[in-house]
Amino acid sequence: MRSILIHAENGSAGKSRVETGLSLARMTDGHVTLLVDTPTAHYTAVDAMGGAMVATDALQEAIASDDAFAREMDKRLAGQDVTCTVLRAETEPVAALTRAGRLADVVIIARSDPMAGDLPLASRCAVLAVNDDKLLTFPLRSVGIAWDGSAEAAAAMRAAVPLLAGCGEVVVITVEDVPTEWPATDAVEYLSRHGVRAELQVLPRIGSVEDTLSRELQLRGCEVLVMGAFGHSRIREFLFGGVTRSFLGNADGPALLLAH
Repeated sequence: MRSILIHAENGSAGKSRVETGLSLARMTDGHVTLLVDTPTAHYTAVDAMGGAMVATDALQEAIASDDAFAREMDKRLAGQDVTCTVLRAETEPVAALTRAGRLADVVIIARSDPMAGDLPLASRCAVLAVNDDKLLTFPLRSVGIAWDGSAEAAAAMRAAVPLLAGCGEVVVITVEDVPTEWPATDAVEYLSRHGVRAELQVLPRIGSVEDTLSRELQLRGCEVLVMGAFGHSRIREFLFGGVTRSFLGNADGPALLLAH
């Protein structure tokens, strides 16, 4: 993960994302790109006759504020031991990040942001959804991989390999009674080829899938959960995709590395 894109916002939560990205870049000898976005459509209203009204003063104030923030971040990052670039955009966040992330290895966003469930489906790269108040430092101590053998789970695991370098504990977790397309033992073997020693844990299902996973992740103190992101058109969304939504909504859970 040498090309790291961060959705940058002013405030403590945005600062935590930047510090997480810088820590990852130091481990991977990577480059950090910050995207400061002002979604101008948020300042436009359409009336019943199809006309558009723009809150011009509010829009100009938002653009000026974000321009100043981008300059501030550019100046602040110039003194870092990581090469950084600051970009500006004025479109919807998912579209802006998807465009800016065409050559990114990972996009770092807030797990609390509503787009956290949409960006992994729109983007071709992995999405790291982090907690607003929890800075991730690399190498990580413990990572869980939710495995159901799907193409989405495999894509997330492959994307996570650079993030697993030097990790103290990696566990591939499957839940009984959840349909599995590909053996979990193959996932463990794949990781071993990349120098990642992983444990396989098969859990009896007690309650919901997300409750079963949560107990194991909490017991192990996992900082990141790697899992596939599922589109709404998939039947499996009902079986496993709801787990993704559940973890995105759990502010006390681990950060999520998602891929589609």
